[in-house]
Amino acid sequence: MTTTNAIQTRRSSDGRVALQNIEAMSGARKAAILCVALGDEAASEIFKYLDEEEVQAISKELAALNNVPSELANEIAEEFQQILTARSYVISGGVEYAKRLLVKAYGPEVARRLIDRITRSLESTIGFEALQKVDPQQLSKLFQNEHPQTIALVLAHLDAATAADTLQYLPETQRADILLRMANLQPISQDVIRRVSVVLDQKLRSIGNYSRQAVGGIRPVAEICNRLERETSRKILEELEKTNAELALEIRNRMVTFEDLLLIDDVGIREILQRVDKRVLAMSLKGTTPELQNRFFSNMSTRAAEMLKEEMDYMGQVRVKDVSAAQREIVEIMRDLDEQGIISLSGGAEEEYVS
Repeated sequence: MTTTNAIQTRRSSDGRVALQNIEAMSGARKAAILCVALGDEAASEIFKYLDEEEVQAISKELAALNNVPSELANEIAEEFQQILTARSYVISGGVEYAKRLLVKAYGPEVARRLIDRITRSLESTIGFEALQKVDPQQLSKLFQNEHPQTIALVLAHLDAATAADTLQYLPETQRADILLRMANLQPISQDVIRRVSVVLDQKLRSIGNYSRQAVGGIRPVAEICNRLERETSRKILEELEKTNAELALEIRNRMVTFEDLLLIDDVGIREILQRVDKRVLAMSLKGTTPELQNRFFSNMSTRAAEMLKEEMDYMGQVRVKDVSAAQREIVEIMRDLDEQGIISLSGGAEEEYVS
């Protein structure tokens, strides 16, 4: 009983099939056999998350497969389950925690093999995850003398809040260029990421490789601009307009601003009121237009509106920075509600209805 690469099987005394040379089998061959075991529907879903080269490699192995012994498929499926379990343990509790649990579950030899494999694979993501924990001001210093393309690449792998905070500490003359490069990033090869990692590793410990995947694009750039100070965001977009007006317009269209409250109907405003802290709301409305303030006052009881106005008066003069921070907090609520479909930021202009 064989496959095309002559994997031999023999049955042990307990009836379990022991597979010789399974460790020597290529990853693509194992993936192909796993796809056969899972079935066409599940395999097609998996392919959606692979890049073109990976799909081609697995497809080539699929085409070369003849009859796959059920014992072989079961062994590979079990190995896949072990890897998933080990990865979950490492991510949730760390390597030492994973070792203890894996030794109990599979024995010391299998545990060691799984840990080695998982830690190697996690090296591809841990580098940029480590950067998430670095203070943004310190992180900006890490980028000194780095090319804007390198900075764009790294920022694209960070969450929007961390990237925005870091961008604030970078030279103003670089910000628009970095976001432009970030918006235009293409899928990055592992070789390029490896070279970037080597440079960063010299400046920050625990930087590793990063697997090929698509990063950047319009959406994360818009999210970063949403989190920047309004004046900073305005200057960056104005700089972008000089070099790429179409891109700047697209970014603006993806952004949510505090003024977009005027597009939200009364039901949506009441949804926001249920979720926002009243002191944050009072701070956000300081210095805004009467029209914006009335969007909230008109959707509150007379007593609640009076209390909110009293809170605003009691604050006296406030820093523009604090007002912007409060408005960004409300914008985040607006974004979340819009994504959930609870409110609409389209103003109803493009809504379609059926009877």
